[in-house]
Amino acid sequence: MKREILISGTPRETRVAILEDDRLVELLVDRPDQRRTVGDIYYGRVDAVLGGIQAAFVDIGLEKSAYLHASDLLEPEEDDDPEDQADENADAAVDPDGEPDAESSGPPEAALVSGKRRGDGGRREIGGRRAIPDIAERLKKGEMLPVQVTKEPISTKGCRVTAQISLAGRFLVYMPYATKVGVSRKIENREQRAKLREMVSKLMPHDVGGVIVRTVAEGVTEDHFRREILSLINTWKKIKRKQLYARRGPALLHREASLTRSLVRDVFSAKVDALWVDSRELHHEISQYLELIDPELIERVHYYDEPAPLFDRFKLETEIRDLFQPRVELPSGGYLIIQPTEALVSIDVNTGRYTGKRDPEKTILRTNIEAAREIARQIRLRDVGGIIVADFIDMETKANRDRVVQELRTHLGRDRARTRAYAVSELGLIEMTRQRVRPSLWASMTRECAICHGTGRVFSPEVVTRRLERALKRAGTDRKERKLAIRLHPDVALYLLEEEPKLVTSLGKQGGLDLEVRDDPMLRLDEFRLMSRPAGRDVTELYSVA
Repeated sequence: MKREILISGTPRETRVAILEDDRLVELLVDRPDQRRTVGDIYYGRVDAVLGGIQAAFVDIGLEKSAYLHASDLLEPEEDDDPEDQADENADAAVDPDGEPDAESSGPPEAALVSGKRRGDGGRREIGGRRAIPDIAERLKKGEMLPVQVTKEPISTKGCRVTAQISLAGRFLVYMPYATKVGVSRKIENREQRAKLREMVSKLMPHDVGGVIVRTVAEGVTEDHFRREILSLINTWKKIKRKQLYARRGPALLHREASLTRSLVRDVFSAKVDALWVDSRELHHEISQYLELIDPELIERVHYYDEPAPLFDRFKLETEIRDLFQPRVELPSGGYLIIQPTEALVSIDVNTGRYTGKRDPEKTILRTNIEAAREIARQIRLRDVGGIIVADFIDMETKANRDRVVQELRTHLGRDRARTRAYAVSELGLIEMTRQRVRPSLWASMTRECAICHGTGRVFSPEVVTRRLERALKRAGTDRKERKLAIRLHPDVALYLLEEEPKLVTSLGKQGGLDLEVRDDPMLRLDEFRLMSRPAGRDVTELYSVA
């Protein structure tokens, strides 16, 4: 399978697209006003301990207190665990290549992460499953402890944190409170797993923690492992030193790597054919980072300096625009309707104009197979999480139902987030769960419309500004229209004036354009117009995909 990564960076926004066989499958957007917090480590103060729900709220210095469940406290290791079980426990801990539990409304099924011994800590059995500690006996209000963010704030909820801290490297994940060496479950060869475990175990200093060997580590030399172990241990020592000076209040101890660096660390490997980047600064940063961790990959990094924008070159803008549409067309003529709600995401499958020829069951099966592939792609692309319910077209035979479920699971297997798809229910529905770490693109890039009072969505002023910026870059490249009047909704014009006052001037100089901005209350909040001066001719469609 052909895989490519595209990185388009500006001072106000970085967009990352992941392509598989020339199709967009993931889109990541990073902006300064919406900084990612997953992986950040804080020294927090316990605000409240709620024994009834086995959880605590921890003040880490953000707007809302973080949520800490009892299953995320440090757990004692069991000395008599067989080697394979230790592997499973370590892999379930923080393996970024594995499958962390999808979000649910209740506690996880088991607390599988190893940690320092602190006695039984009032552990409680739940329905015959492995015990979790009684949080009321382990934490007290006002207590200080280091925690790591595992899920960003979503809607009205604060972030979720864990006391089971881990530091991700290129080849290893370091767990300072564990003692064992685990290997990613995605390395299936038992001999290779044993070889890697033995190699890393010899290199680990005594009594400094445990590690998990990542999937990308196959074929890595002892020297690479040694350097990364020392680097991760030194990072942890710096974190502990900061903790000594932050005894009185919440403090940030460690910030996770930027979107670009973490993506290169976690995704960019020999399985990726090419990485394209249109920012000299990011290209330099990526090249420097690869010099340290994997120099052989540098030849796959390409600086894109053509006049046409990078995402235009790969024809992605229309696909990105369609991410916010409920209807998704299927190749045969069927379609999906995707509707996110507060409780879950519903997906409806329809045959549309595809009616087949004679056999209705074959027509339905073909539509459902196409839908299964596209559903797996869409939930990954839109980054939706939690509970997802897909209403496929009813099929008469169990063999066909099983075939659709298997097709869905096969394509879900490509997702970096953990997903689970269950068998077809009695109502003909397939229920899924997907790990939710951050708000979906729909939630993060849109806001409630003041006109429709929340029944619809519109692009935020910053997103409209970015679309305008891309349109003006196209106009500068085209060089047909030199004098343009930009018409914007007053709210967007005010945002431009207050937040990015130099943007229009800068774009005018770059593209050789004579630009002027006018507010127009007749426009929608997420709409703009480019008018040719002095004729007043509307040329918006020439330079905008939306």
